[in-house]
Amino acid sequence: MEYVIPIAAGIALSAATGFRIFMPFFVLSLAALGGYVDLAPGFAWLATPPAVIMLGVASVLEIGAYFIPWVDNLLDGIATPAAAIAGTLAAASLFGDMSPMLQWSLAVIAGGGVATAVQASTVVARGASTLFTGGLGNFLVATLELVSATAIALLALLAPVLALVLVMALLFWIGGRLTARRRARPQAG
Repeated sequence: MEYVIPIAAGIALSAATGFRIFMPFFVLSLAALGGYVDLAPGFAWLATPPAVIMLGVASVLEIGAYFIPWVDNLLDGIATPAAAIAGTLAAASLFGDMSPMLQWSLAVIAGGGVATAVQASTVVARGASTLFTGGLGNFLVATLELVSATAIALLALLAPVLALVLVMALLFWIGGRLTARRRARPQAG
């Protein structure tokens, strides 16, 4: 039972990295520096002023880049593998009092997996937006991703179980939408 809160927080924070790589780490770094969050061994560097500054600058640059049409699509090629790594690290940073084997197994499977699933959904959304609007509607996708990353990161730290429930609901909804689309497509044959 003692692992429920850190696991919920870690997985929810990982989902936020699927929307934006740096914003969830910036939120985590601020919370850790303020003493609100206990970090796992090896992640104490996140609770330092230089980390807050670096992650803040990286967040601003990432946010700005996603508001430039076509650059956002190029960034998705980098962000997809980076989200898996970031999701793994985000989860591991909050899985403090676990054996290293459990910590990293959960971080890779749950954290990296959730971040990758969320990132994949954003690639699909941005691709559809680019296809149907020529990239002009991508600012709306970028805004929704930014708001989602920030809100989920904050919720992961303030109400981790609620954040995890919302993330799981989001993933089921995305899965349902993708399944419905596959079924609606005529089969080639």
